[in-house]
Formats: sequence, C-alpha cells, structure tokens
Amino acid sequence: MQDAGCKIQARCLSWVKFMLAACVASWLSPTVLAASIAIDVGHYLEKPGVISARGVTEFEYNLRLAQEISAALRHAGRRTILIGDDGLAADLGRRAPRAAGMDLFISIHHDSVQPRFLAVWEYEGETLSYSDKFAGFSLFVSRLNGQTEASLKCASAIGAALRGAGFTPSRYHADPILGENRPFADEANGVHYFDNLAVLKTASIPALLFEAGVIVNRDEEMRLRDPAVRQRIADGIVAAVDNCIGQSATGGKTK
Repeated sequence: MQDAGCKIQARCLSWVKFMLAACVASWLSPTVLAASIAIDVGHYLEKPGVISARGVTEFEYNLRLAQEISAALRHAGRRTILIGDDGLAADLGRRAPRAAGMDLFISIHHDSVQPRFLAVWEYEGETLSYSDKFAGFSLFVSRLNGQTEASLKCASAIGAALRGAGFTPSRYHADPILGENRPFADEANGVHYFDNLAVLKTASIPALLFEAGVIVNRDEEMRLRDPAVRQRIADGIVAAVDNCIGQSATGGKTK
C-alpha cells in the first residue's frame, strides 16, 4: 500500500510539473509576446484629405489600406489597433497618445502634389484635378519624436521592403524647387524628416507616416486600386516590422 501511495504521489507531482511547464510556455509564446502596432487612418470624414484623379477621397484609400495592413499584421501574429477608422478623430494631437505602450505607430496616407502641378480632366461627367508628373511612395519621421532613431529604423525597413517588392520611392518631397524641401533621412529608401507632423511628434513610441502613392496620378491611382498591389504593400510592411521590432518587443521598446 505504501508503494502504491508513493506511485500516486509521484504521478501527481509529474502532472503538476507538466501543467506548470505548459502555463509557462503559454505565457512565453509568440502570440502573447507579439509586438503591437497602431495603424492610424490618415484624415477624417470632415476633412478627408486629397481628392484623387477619379474623385475618391484620400480617407477612403487610407481606411482600406490601413484595414488590410492591420489584417496582414494580425495574420502574422502581431497585435494591432486601428486609430481614426471611424472617421471622427478630428484632433490629430490626440491620435498618437492612444498608442502609448505599443511598439510602433504607423500613419497611413496617400499623396498629392503642389497645386501648380495639377491639370484638369473630365471623368464620368466630373471635372477633376490630376498630375501624372510624380509617383511613388514616401515615408516620414520626426526629430521631435522621443524615439527618432527607432522610428527611422522602421521607416527604412519599410522602404527597403517595398523597394524589394518592386515599388519606387518618390523624390518629390525632398526637392526645394518643387516647394517641399523635406530633407532625406534615408534617401535610398525614401525616408524624409518632417518634424512638425502632429501625429509623429506627439507620439511617445517609434512613429512614422507612410504615403503609399500619389492618387492624383491617374496610372498610380489605378495601381493602388488593385488588391494584389495593396497586398504586396501590406506584406512588405509585415516583413519590415519583423526586421525592425523584436519578436518579444513590448511596451514601446524595440531591439
């Protein structure tokens, strides 16, 4: 009887050890420790940003791409939140603080050009503005953000991933003659400094703004309407996040 009791006790102890190990493994799994990314939908319903060459608001493009990027990140095991997706977040200075404690803030936008480069055309009975002179993506970071180095690391990683996927950065924003004069932070990967952007300088975590393409360019707008093109953008951002944020990053800290 004593031997039987010892065997039962040993089995119970083994079971307790097994359950403890399982609990520890669960707490340390990539899902629990996955980095968290805040996806900001640029602009809002009252002021929806650029009107595309075919009369679609920038906010609509931003919302669709932000949702797809969020879905791709979640599929890859990341945690995400969408900010401004209801179209009511008019106070830009209150957006980034909502991401406090997360690992990265990405504001999603689509680009235009200076008014003097716009022409007009007729599309489905409407007179609309367009410019086919400029195309490509751009990325921005702020030196007023407390984590500029980490912000630039992620912006450069995204630019490099997009270039690897066949996208081309725009040089438009860096040219002083064109009226932009935003200095390059990483010229090869299309990253600029833009210090006074409200959503970047008010962030307490690494933050960047992404212009996916120029939607007043008629050809580029059609490319950005293609789900396969947007999926390539989302996949590039997922790959970049894997490079610039550690698998176990939490609390706004990167490797």
